[in-house]
Amino acid sequence: MERLFGTDGIRGVANVDLTPELAFKVGRAAAHVLAAAGSPFVIGRDTRLSGEMLEAALVAAICSAGSDVLCAGIIPTPGVAFLGRTHGAVAVAISASHNPVEDNGIKFFAPDGFKLPDAAEDAIEAALDRHDLRRAVGPEVGRAEDLLDAVESYADFVASLATTSFAGLRVDVDCAYGAACPVVPLVWERLGATVVPINAEPDGRRINVDCGSTSPEVVRGAVLAHGADLGFAHDGDADRVVAVDETGRIVDGDAIMGLCAMHLAAQGRLAGNVVVATVMSNLGLELALRRAGIGLERTKVGDRYVLERMRETGAALGGEQSGHIIFLDHATTGDGLVTALQVVNAMMETGRRLSELAAPIERYPQVLKNVRVTSRGGVGTHPTVQAALDEAARWLGGRGRVLVRPSGTEPLIRVMVEAEDADKAEEVAARLADVIERTFGPPAS
Repeated sequence: MERLFGTDGIRGVANVDLTPELAFKVGRAAAHVLAAAGSPFVIGRDTRLSGEMLEAALVAAICSAGSDVLCAGIIPTPGVAFLGRTHGAVAVAISASHNPVEDNGIKFFAPDGFKLPDAAEDAIEAALDRHDLRRAVGPEVGRAEDLLDAVESYADFVASLATTSFAGLRVDVDCAYGAACPVVPLVWERLGATVVPINAEPDGRRINVDCGSTSPEVVRGAVLAHGADLGFAHDGDADRVVAVDETGRIVDGDAIMGLCAMHLAAQGRLAGNVVVATVMSNLGLELALRRAGIGLERTKVGDRYVLERMRETGAALGGEQSGHIIFLDHATTGDGLVTALQVVNAMMETGRRLSELAAPIERYPQVLKNVRVTSRGGVGTHPTVQAALDEAARWLGGRGRVLVRPSGTEPLIRVMVEAEDADKAEEVAARLADVIERTFGPPAS
């Protein structure tokens, strides 16, 4: 049976895969597994229309098990984790992040603000269909109440990370019709910046639709039209951010990590003098960091693997090319608003524009190909594929990078090639894909 919890909680099409019935079972099981020490729960959500439905099911389930619930309403996922820490509560975020409107998800954080370990998720899953879970009666039934200062409290925390006033700064922010909407104006105006919120109505029908971090050209157009100093684009639950500099150049998660790492290292504040990123981060980031004397550690794709390695090594900065970035000195999970503040801190402290700070992080052309196969196992060690990989490495001559990895969910092998020259990257990727398809692909019909 496929595991219910993926690398980022439970996800699915709301009311099809992720039904209120399933949410209720998950809530009761979570209360049984996680509330043994009497911890309350805090629940927040993004703007998706299905959020209220799933929230109602979770609240009912948790209260029926005798635990109290604080309802934070619409708030970024990292804000939910923050509230869990400050209230000593298990935190539950109802969101599908950057996914389409019809999707939704449930993600748990322990009272320390970190995502649940696999063992805790497995225990919840194992308890889903148990009939002997506690049912509270009478005065033991849990209570639910609205956490009225949730957004203000989180906005205060984010604003506290600014190292100076942002007066005179003009910034455009795409809120993706999502959870960033109630927070963004509070934070930027509190710091003295002139902010132009874009797609800032909390509209669950349009969350992530042709906007936000997956469509950064929207905020790019706004920055150029308004003459802004920079722009930011969040995703639906605001755990990611992509920036745009004053010239309209898109500054992705790799470039953000690079410029922040170099700024912190110059001040002696980059823990371990290392950044943790995934195998998908661009070679340009690795080379820029190497020139600055900063190490790069790579993990499997997924922010939970980045965070695990950060905690193992003591690194304080890590993340993904998508803009999901963790500043572990300040937050326990990726936080788009915290990341945006760190970018502007670097600008204000150095007196340099974003285009100048991001310039050292060159982006190598990157070609991705998906090859459908009958089996994902053993591809990397097969002699024919290994010979093709060795040939690709010789052809790139140390000025490129090849990655071949199986998809975690589909019968696909993903081939990624980076090189200084886009045509060379395309040719190497096509050759590798052809070898893999001939060796592992389905027979010709």
